[in-house]
Amino acid sequence: MKRIEDYIISVPDFPKPGILFRDITGILGDADGLKLTLDTLYKSLEKYEFDVVAGLEARGFLFGVSVAEHFHKPFVPVRKKGKLPRKTVEISYDLEYGQATMEIHKDAIQPGQRVAIIDDLLATGGTAKAAAQLIENVGGQVACCTFVIELFDLNGRETLKKYQVESLTSFQGH
Repeated sequence: MKRIEDYIISVPDFPKPGILFRDITGILGDADGLKLTLDTLYKSLEKYEFDVVAGLEARGFLFGVSVAEHFHKPFVPVRKKGKLPRKTVEISYDLEYGQATMEIHKDAIQPGQRVAIIDDLLATGGTAKAAAQLIENVGGQVACCTFVIELFDLNGRETLKKYQVESLTSFQGH
């Protein structure tokens, strides 16, 4: 029986030399791999109480929408600045080289709602931490942060130590 790890394709020197990219398209391109990943994701979330699913742009959308449908919860896209059409709230955060800004619709999360954050990859944790802070800034509570892949040596779990963190698979990042 295959494991989720067997569907993840490792691509050396992408997007730049020295990076070993963990590609989820191997999961998406195989019906059995996708079913295994989604079933495992659903199982990992059963212990959490949440009202809303937030998926991080863009690969978090791929898994987050399925989670929202499975648990019959609304889905909130957490997007890069300028991509959402209505009134938004935003947060800027530091990247390894530079800065980024994410947004959600101002009315997407109501005060007190518990939110499950979903993304494909946990590396340093900066993007997920910014998303969590954005959710908290509008009065939401982070129920958990769940990832398909964790690059354990990049210490993202430490960045997110304030939150419940789940990952389905674990790889070395370098």
